[in-house]
Amino acid sequence: MMLRILPMLLALVLAMPLAASAQKPIKVGFPMILSGPGALFGEPASKGAQMFVDEINAKGGVLGRKIELLPRDTKGNADEAVRVSRELILKENVDFLVGTLTSAEGPAVSVVAKENKVVFIAPIPKTDQLTAPDKLHPYVFRVAANTTMEGRSAAEIVAKWPVTKVATISPDYAYGQDVTKSFVEHLKKIKPSVQIVDQQWPKLGEPDYTPFINAQMAKKPDAVFSSLWGGHFVNFAKQAKPLGYFDAVKYNFIGVGEAGSPESTKAMGKDYPVGIWGNSYDAFYWGESPAHREYVARLSKYLKEEYPSSWAIQGWIGMAFLAEAIKKAGSTDSDKVSKALLGLTIDTPIGKQTIREKDHQANRGQLYGKTVMDPKYPFPIMKPVEYVDPTKFMD
Repeated sequence: MMLRILPMLLALVLAMPLAASAQKPIKVGFPMILSGPGALFGEPASKGAQMFVDEINAKGGVLGRKIELLPRDTKGNADEAVRVSRELILKENVDFLVGTLTSAEGPAVSVVAKENKVVFIAPIPKTDQLTAPDKLHPYVFRVAANTTMEGRSAAEIVAKWPVTKVATISPDYAYGQDVTKSFVEHLKKIKPSVQIVDQQWPKLGEPDYTPFINAQMAKKPDAVFSSLWGGHFVNFAKQAKPLGYFDAVKYNFIGVGEAGSPESTKAMGKDYPVGIWGNSYDAFYWGESPAHREYVARLSKYLKEEYPSSWAIQGWIGMAFLAEAIKKAGSTDSDKVSKALLGLTIDTPIGKQTIREKDHQANRGQLYGKTVMDPKYPFPIMKPVEYVDPTKFMD
């Protein structure tokens, strides 16, 4: 009798850790700017990630386990992003990292991910340096546009304008430098008659843009390219508009860094320089497909906002790629999930997205358009708005 019971008891004991593991949540660290000017984009990205987590958990989670999201405020500082990411890995024992916003934070956290062999999906940082050949490693992936894609997309638009003297104003750090370089090189290639008459480089977080604005106006450009973003663009535009900056270039101004996003236009309201061109990762009014309209309806309900965020989608997509890779791998082991992410294609509210195997870069395009006032909304929107497929700009 005892001999028959012992194997049963042994099987039960061996099964206990497996059962416990099945119930243990999959922990995902989410380092993100949640305070200061960058929070204009960081907060909604975090909420979008949480919405995805809540939705998938309501369906049973992944591999029978719930996902737990652990957001941490990076304060827009690379050192702080590194500190909280290490803390998430070493103290909170997270399985993966998804997050960061700036192009200073992303590469810094990528190093942490490499050291600890933890998959890190960057849903927002754009600098080409994040996945450059000398920086690429098995654990870093990007589901945002990169600076080459964004700069070239903007150049294609400006090349169609009847202008020859172009100026730039961008924050003096990796993102601003990389996207401006990409814009200028591509513009000169496709429109050789263009002259770059001025380039201004305010520091990220510059409180007073007046000297930069006056210096640029003195060079009398026909058009301006800017990569000031979030609250930084808002502060710049509020200072530039009363000085006649946008009037001087006849509103031939294109602001990448999502200057056309609902977050930016809502933040400024009547102070927004209506008539400039901008871009955005998403726009609730786009409504290109049933999948997008259905996503916007869910997001509006989740956020309790009539006009929901455009940045939520980046948090959502980052988490969607991770969840699908875990399913494909059948595991939460980072080495297996890393391999599952290579060449992975998923359905998203903005269409199919694929992470390329050769550089871990997703084919993430953006919306572009000229800003106008529409009687339907109490703030400017881009109209008409066009999704620019970045495929031809990726190499």
